[in-house]
Amino acid sequence: MINTLELVLVLLAGAVLVVGILRSLNLPPVLGYLMVGAAVGPHAMSLMQDSDGARYLAEFGVVFLMFTIGLEFSLPRLYSMKRTVFGLGAAQVLGTTLLTMLIGTIGGLGWGASFALGGTLAMSSTAILSKLLSDRLELDSKHGRETIGVLLFQDLAVVPLLILIPALSRPADELFGTLALAAGKAVLVLGMVLFIGQKLMRRWFFLVARQRSAELFMLNVLLITLGLAWLTEVAGLSMALGAFLAGMLISETEYRYHVEEDIKPFRDVLLGLFFVTVGMFLDVGQIILSLPMVLAMLGALLVGKFLIVGAASRMLGASQGTAARTGLWLCAGGEFGFVLLSQIDEAHLLPPALSQVVVAAMVLSMLLAPLIVQYSEKIVLRLVPSEWMTRSLQLTNIATQSMFVDKHAILCGFGRNGQYLGRLLEQEGITYIALDLDPERVREAAAAGETVVFGDAAKRETLMAAGISRASVVVITYADTDAALRAMSQVRACRPDVPVVVRTADEVDLEKLQQAGAAEVVPEAVESSLMLASHALALLGVPLPRILKRIREIRAERYHLLRGIYRGGEHLHEEALEERQQTRLHSVVMDAGAHAIGRSLAELRLNELGVEVSALRRQRIRVDDPTPETCLELDDVLVLLGTPSQLANAETRLFKGL
Repeated sequence: MINTLELVLVLLAGAVLVVGILRSLNLPPVLGYLMVGAAVGPHAMSLMQDSDGARYLAEFGVVFLMFTIGLEFSLPRLYSMKRTVFGLGAAQVLGTTLLTMLIGTIGGLGWGASFALGGTLAMSSTAILSKLLSDRLELDSKHGRETIGVLLFQDLAVVPLLILIPALSRPADELFGTLALAAGKAVLVLGMVLFIGQKLMRRWFFLVARQRSAELFMLNVLLITLGLAWLTEVAGLSMALGAFLAGMLISETEYRYHVEEDIKPFRDVLLGLFFVTVGMFLDVGQIILSLPMVLAMLGALLVGKFLIVGAASRMLGASQGTAARTGLWLCAGGEFGFVLLSQIDEAHLLPPALSQVVVAAMVLSMLLAPLIVQYSEKIVLRLVPSEWMTRSLQLTNIATQSMFVDKHAILCGFGRNGQYLGRLLEQEGITYIALDLDPERVREAAAAGETVVFGDAAKRETLMAAGISRASVVVITYADTDAALRAMSQVRACRPDVPVVVRTADEVDLEKLQQAGAAEVVPEAVESSLMLASHALALLGVPLPRILKRIREIRAERYHLLRGIYRGGEHLHEEALEERQQTRLHSVVMDAGAHAIGRSLAELRLNELGVEVSALRRQRIRVDDPTPETCLELDDVLVLLGTPSQLANAETRLFKGL
């Protein structure tokens, strides 16, 4: 046996390696944690025999996961999607559970174990599917909305399942009393927390936030989360329920998004540990011996959920194509299934061999989920013959709009920016065709006389139907850079010579979009700064021609003057991790003993590190874009532009010469 520190190092090394590989393959990291757990568990290398401590610590991962779900809980959102959430979502969960109970009871499993297993198999992966919907720009599609609604109901269904499953292990004569007592406790705690806790929570967070201490704010979040988890555990309920209630309370305050960013690192790391402990109980040898059963369970899971979701979607009025797409998106298992399965194992409801089969089938289904989504359109076209007609009608509708127009503009996306641009083009007498994937927006705008049609600009046939061969310009208004790049690649494939104007949130992806072939890139944050500056300069008495000249110069230089900002420590705390890798400005003072003193900028070769010298300040005089021949002196201040890692390397070279 190895000691605790060595075991931790093995777990960390394995997690970094395996999760890194899966990330590069666009596969869910949960699979990597399961693989690491299986490798170190008692059925493989047997590095971790006593897992009680790790299992207890891993429970906090579930606590923080339920806390973030509570943060996302929104009564107005539930009300706006009530038909999908409580109609389709309830039908999917109940249908899967009842079908599993029927099969399990026939197979001699017992109704309690069959019910618990049905709830486990009913779950789908919120993390995987929401990201895939976002990446494929299908959040606003009909099947996207149905998928999100079902996932939202599944998240809510976990709460009562966490209460019910432990009670199912009690004798039959005690079961009703146990469930009634648990339900009574849950109602009492829920009532106290929601009716008394909301006012207290808002006032308490206001007092804490007023101290302007990021450390104190983080400690307070941990106190609230773990405190309510402890309270529900003392009441005989699960810690996860208390964490969910804590998230619900904070979601009603203005500190919700700040809290969500603060808690994310704790949740992800501890949840990873939870999945490692689940993986420890995977017996790969047993699974290989039971491979036919695993494949049978996998097939039953995928086909059964597909049929249940598709049938429920059709009953609620969806088209055959939409029902089939929703069924394909939701047919795989999800991470909450593992959470419920751990409860089932603790209650000893399932035989160990069957638990191994279920875990293996769920892991395989999650591996297949991205592939099923990727080929969902081809599968739907094969399963639903009418989809050929629907697709043809969509393209015909687009072609009808563009048939008699020439030298027009194609707008990819008809959100706020697309609609404003469309109105300006109309005033100038310029024809445009707008493509959008939000059916409700397309219906309303088209009814109002706008030339907008339902279509995906990232598909070649859609662009051809929109008349890209005759278009004068293509404008991509997507906020997401990856989506813009996908659309641009299709535009370039269809018509390499057409100018493309792309919108982006800020200057970070400016060069990436230009290299992809954009004629003009418009960073919103920089343009708003230019407008703000122009109004301020005008009020200060600067002549309008001079202001316009200055703005034209900045635009002509690709916003060079405005690239990068100084970020304070508090701002860094509030930003997400990926935002911390953005280009920024950083000031460096040449103190006594610095290697760079007496050397020219050319000698220092900072450009090799990817760092640009934006300005030099010497004796209160600022020089923008100093020449390479400029020699540095004591107390000079260099203003550098680069990413945090590049700036750190540049400082090392300036002071140590490395």
